[in-house]
Amino acid sequence: MRRPFARTLFRAPVLLAAAALLPLASPAPAAADGVVIGGRSVRVADSPWMVALSSRDRFGGTRSGQFCGGVVVGRSTVMTAAHCLSPEVLGTAPRGVGDLKVIAGRDDLRTETGVEIPVRRTWVNPDYDPETNSGDVAVVTLNAPLPKRYVIPMAGAGDSAYTAGTGAVVYGWGDTTGAGDYENMLRAADLQVFADSACEAAYPGSSEGTFRARTMLCAGEPKGGRDACQGDSGGPLVAHGRLIGIVSWGSGCGRPQSPGVYARVSEAMRVMAKPV
Repeated sequence: MRRPFARTLFRAPVLLAAAALLPLASPAPAAADGVVIGGRSVRVADSPWMVALSSRDRFGGTRSGQFCGGVVVGRSTVMTAAHCLSPEVLGTAPRGVGDLKVIAGRDDLRTETGVEIPVRRTWVNPDYDPETNSGDVAVVTLNAPLPKRYVIPMAGAGDSAYTAGTGAVVYGWGDTTGAGDYENMLRAADLQVFADSACEAAYPGSSEGTFRARTMLCAGEPKGGRDACQGDSGGPLVAHGRLIGIVSWGSGCGRPQSPGVYARVSEAMRVMAKPV
């Protein structure tokens, strides 16, 4: 799936790196991993909170410079994965990316529909651990607000949306086959939330990462086939109409017994609420 940067470029922890195969005007860093495996095409109009992180300078212009996904959690606030803003992905600190933007309202990355809003400020979870992938959450603040209808509610601690067996949906423009076939149109895949015990059994600890129930959850299909993948990092996992996870890492894409791992949004909310 995606490694924070490595979901094998891309699996290192599996950063979803949809941008990794884009033509670049000049040498640029590899992008984060992830696209939706076994999914279907969807319209941004039905999921307006789904956005793309973009830098044409870093990742080329063929697909609007998309390198990660994001989700609108406030009119000027977009949540994404911490590894998406790492020097390993961007080639520099976020402040060194002069054209860092969020693209909203665009189904097809080859078009100019929707809006592109410059990023004013970035925040990376200070508790993010790239070794285990724990706390893989970041926030970008936009220069201009989006309409209120773009904002998705977040599921807090104890929300039933986190219950094992709950149906969930992951969204992204990432790899659709696990072989570097990046999608231009937004896609989504239907998954189910796994029990923490199953996630711990799948990822007891390796160079790819270690499952930590406090900061992570995992979702997929027991037999595999549907999953996030390279290029989907930072995108949303949604259940019961609420945001429960941020695409983070995994082992391969759509493999049996290797569910995708997501940053747990309830924990992200707690960290974001801590005084600076």
